[in-house]
Amino acid sequence: MTGETARGLLRDAGTTVAAAVATALGTLALVPVFTDGDWLPPVLAAVVAVAAGGLLLRVGGAALAGDRAAPGWWTALVAVAVPFGQLVVLACVLTALFAPEQAWGGWLPTGGSLADLGTVMAEGTVELAEQSTPALPLTGLVTLTTLLAGLIAVVVDLVAVGARQPALAGLGLLVLFCVPVSTVTGSIGVLPVAAPAAGLALLLFADQHRRLGRRAPEGRRPLLGAGTLTAVRTGAVAVVLGLVVGAVVPTLTEGTFSGGFGRGGGGGSTGTALDPAAALQGQLTLDEPVDLLQVNASVPDPGYLRVVALDVYDAAEGWTMGNLDGETAVADEAELANLPGRRGGRPVDALVTALGHEDRFLPLLYAPQTVDVAEPEQWRFDPGSGTVFGRDVSTAGQTWTVAAVEPRPTPEELAAAGPLPPELPLVQRYTALPDLDPSVDELVATLTAGAQTPYERVQAVYGHFTDPDSDYEYSLSTAPGTSGDDLADFLRLRQGYCEQYAGAMAALVRAAGVPARVVLGYTPGTSQPDGSRLVTSDDAHAWVEVYFDDLGWVPYDPTPIDTDRAVELPWAPRPQDLEVDPRTDPIPAPLPAPTPQGPQQQPVPQDVPLPQTAPEQAGSWAPVLRGAGVVLAVLALAGAPAGLRVLQRRRRLATGSPAALWDELAATALDLGRTADPARTPRQVAEQLTEAAEPGGGAHRQHRRQVPASGVAEAVTRLARAEEAASYARPGSVPAVGPELRADLATARRGLLAAAPRGARLRALLWPPSLLGGLRDALARPRWGRRTALRN
Repeated sequence: MTGETARGLLRDAGTTVAAAVATALGTLALVPVFTDGDWLPPVLAAVVAVAAGGLLLRVGGAALAGDRAAPGWWTALVAVAVPFGQLVVLACVLTALFAPEQAWGGWLPTGGSLADLGTVMAEGTVELAEQSTPALPLTGLVTLTTLLAGLIAVVVDLVAVGARQPALAGLGLLVLFCVPVSTVTGSIGVLPVAAPAAGLALLLFADQHRRLGRRAPEGRRPLLGAGTLTAVRTGAVAVVLGLVVGAVVPTLTEGTFSGGFGRGGGGGSTGTALDPAAALQGQLTLDEPVDLLQVNASVPDPGYLRVVALDVYDAAEGWTMGNLDGETAVADEAELANLPGRRGGRPVDALVTALGHEDRFLPLLYAPQTVDVAEPEQWRFDPGSGTVFGRDVSTAGQTWTVAAVEPRPTPEELAAAGPLPPELPLVQRYTALPDLDPSVDELVATLTAGAQTPYERVQAVYGHFTDPDSDYEYSLSTAPGTSGDDLADFLRLRQGYCEQYAGAMAALVRAAGVPARVVLGYTPGTSQPDGSRLVTSDDAHAWVEVYFDDLGWVPYDPTPIDTDRAVELPWAPRPQDLEVDPRTDPIPAPLPAPTPQGPQQQPVPQDVPLPQTAPEQAGSWAPVLRGAGVVLAVLALAGAPAGLRVLQRRRRLATGSPAALWDELAATALDLGRTADPARTPRQVAEQLTEAAEPGGGAHRQHRRQVPASGVAEAVTRLARAEEAASYARPGSVPAVGPELRADLATARRGLLAAAPRGARLRALLWPPSLLGGLRDALARPRWGRRTALRN
């Protein structure tokens, strides 16, 4: 390998590292797209693997070309092979992280593993349609994100290194930057703009360094390379512009992946579905009720049929549903929603038949343990909300069975539940509120004054809605408010239907510091002569769930409804004089329906660790560990040649013969770009090595560090004489090698390495040619002393 080739490789290596770091910085633009950072380790593993693969392929191509100038066809072949090889490496990374079961060694793709990977990516496209930002880092979404980052890393490397246009490669970072701009609702913050800007600055630095470095005189290069100050100034301007733009970008029009489930659609226009974006009022105001479900339960008084939980509150948009974790099919788990802690429950089994019901959400009893439904792989379970939802399936014409354990906490157990730590993700998620009207905050402070426990605070809020003296009335027709705040208007006018009662109580409970959410579903319906229960559209209902430490989610129903429809809750009794039949109320004027999830002031993690899902939390480290394993594997692969070279050196030293030491010195010279000439004797070779190690000597003198050569010539000469003596002496007459000769080898190697160009030293470390040369020439060449010498 010529000196110019070595210098080119050194420049390419620097540009490769710059491209990889810039791409990694660009991926930080995706931080606001996800609820947490579980997506980041696989993405960084893909970027590192692509960079390492490109570097090894380029160094290997140059090493195979030898010391001759590479022909044009070989250069073109390497240029094509590098991105192709990087794509293969990316496929191996994706396989190791997301589909290792059928792969060779857990990382080398096979037909089966590629099919598994395709299935995971297909799941990701579905999750892309279901999630709104910030999205849960589900496996499918993370796989697609890793693929996107890996492909961008390949393109950036190809343009920056292959086409030698690092500045132009910055366009690849624009793709990553556009993701949060086009999907995140609300402010994206500074990091998604500043990080890609820093990556662009690094690429500009690499571009300046590469272009101006070739023009600078050899003896007058700055410490950090040519063009350093210009590159630093340009990069600083890019970062500053990024920070300025970061303050402006949040004002641009933004969107979501697809709006998630909050956009509705899944049910008909006849009120046969409880879609989270459809007004519950629409079910209760039909001219004639629609028969929806037939329930055959193992007990005469089953509880609520839960459908969906609404956990995101916005003052303007009301209550909406957050993202659902769709990675678990109902057939995957032996028990879906275990009750936490010490709470006991009542086992209830039910056979549910859809009559006129058509929805993508499956009505279920509380705390379902198992669900038996047609196409179970298409029905997914979200452990955080206890919701079962379908993918490309609905409840129309379906019959399903559910085995559940209905929660039955005692008032004493609820009273003993202490406050939860405020830093707990569950608390942060389910107490999150926007700024409320001052009248609402004042009401909460008045109601909870003197309350010592969460149960006392919840009971105070619940009592406010159920106390006859509060003068709340159930009505499907309400007078319009005047404050512009629906919550404040409802609390002032004190007239509304179940969704308004539940939404108001949940907001007040959150304001009191206790986790709460709104649940949509159905009351148990009316008993039939055959012992079953008939659920109609009149049974559509909304209530509240409150979370208590070590007890889990406990239902509360603040709405004054008829006792025939109400569910008995011993811990939250209702006054008997509030019996009202909403079906006799007048038909109301249209009210605004719940809408898709709006911007949140401070998005909080969606995959909240509930007590009953602690084992799943531990499993969330699996992608991180796999990603770290892949990174370590890539680093090990990159360092394999250097490791093999070290083992080869130790084996020769352990042999202890003059020939082995001379072979090691020859291998060092070969690694540094000096090839063998069979016409020279060991003494002639020693002279050439001495000249190469002298300060300023040899053809590359202008590139060498100025180091003293005292002792190098004597060490090389003694090694050459020992090799001659061993080669021409009678068998058995060669004395054993002492520590002095081994010290001479160390001195000679240090001198050669110190005098070699930087590019040669880098090549000798990453891809030592002596490994290939030893395999190629082992059968053909005799030992040095009769056949080899070094030439420039």
